[in-house]
Amino acid sequence: MDFSAIETLTLASLLLMLGYRVRNLVRVLDRFNIPAPVIGGFLMAVLVVILGQAHLGAVTFDLVTEQPLMVGFFTSIGFGAGFGVLRHGGPKIILLFAISAVAAVLQALLGAGVARIFSLPPLYGVLTGTVTLSGGPATAMAFAPLFEKAGVHNAATIGIATAMAGIVIAGMFGSPLATLLIKRDRLAENRPASSAVPGAMSGTMERIEATPAEDARDPVFAALAAIALVLVAMWGGTKLGGAIQSMGITLPNYVGAMVVACALRNLADATGWFTLPHRAIEIIGVVTLSLFLTMALMSIDLLSLAGLALPFFVNLVAQSVMLALLVLWPVYGLLGRDYEAAAASGGFFGFMMGTTANAMAILRSLVEKYAPAPQSFLAVPMVGTFLIDFANALIITTFLNLWR
Repeated sequence: MDFSAIETLTLASLLLMLGYRVRNLVRVLDRFNIPAPVIGGFLMAVLVVILGQAHLGAVTFDLVTEQPLMVGFFTSIGFGAGFGVLRHGGPKIILLFAISAVAAVLQALLGAGVARIFSLPPLYGVLTGTVTLSGGPATAMAFAPLFEKAGVHNAATIGIATAMAGIVIAGMFGSPLATLLIKRDRLAENRPASSAVPGAMSGTMERIEATPAEDARDPVFAALAAIALVLVAMWGGTKLGGAIQSMGITLPNYVGAMVVACALRNLADATGWFTLPHRAIEIIGVVTLSLFLTMALMSIDLLSLAGLALPFFVNLVAQSVMLALLVLWPVYGLLGRDYEAAAASGGFFGFMMGTTANAMAILRSLVEKYAPAPQSFLAVPMVGTFLIDFANALIITTFLNLWR
């Protein structure tokens, strides 16, 4: 059974809606913040395996729209990286970002060490380290073709399986780690309990406040402006990326678009020549990411994981222990050894092992039980959503060019 490009995109949208429905019905999936695209795409991948094993025919998809969707998502991330936002967050954002970047390098090195033990190429360890854990499913699928070319077979399947496992681990252990710090050092004593979460910092979709000019703008024009800006950044990024790759440097398709989008964002902030429709751009990012992940997952080969079960398990245990130890000692200490530091440390484990959704769920659980953590609600999503993606692109590209 062959699906054309339009049929594949249509099927992905239907599977995405199914993923949201299943997550609402199965509470454990919602509890661990399993993304709806992962659920919908994985269900299709399982169905493809069942059809193949039952000799009912092979299923193929035309994935021509997958790469543009992926680049569109990372372009929207680039538009969020404004220097003014970094200044507003102060030293805490910069410090958490620096810690996260170092931790990402450690993830890559630890993964490479585990790979060596099992006589696997070191790039397998990079893929199952910083690419999939601090990077998440989107980064895993974006870099999979480059790892395939570098000799890591079934990179997409391995990457998405590791990312899914990391999301579950982050959901299970992030909040308990932060709670351990809070109770051990009695950080919640004499603090007023509150379940209120600061409105502008409660989640990634609410973080950017609309300007008065944006509020007054025709929503149709805002949508068109957002689409045009994203496409301009993708166009310019393609040219920039091609120029860099012509120098012999391995680079994922989206990096150039992220850089151009970041430049446009800061040009708008510095000069006021034009107003960015932030909300519309974020919506474009959410939609393109969701469709991209769904399409990527529904086409992976799950059977190829069978021979890598042991190194897969050992790597996940090692990565989890390393991040937990980092949270309990240097991260918590460097961030100030107070309640905000404990909350941010829990969020750090969330986005370095899973996704920003994990990190925000951890912060919300702490706020509901103890007290508000406004600094953490600003720093954690800023680093987990925007800054770590920029650092990861550089880190992963460096290892790819060293060990290819």
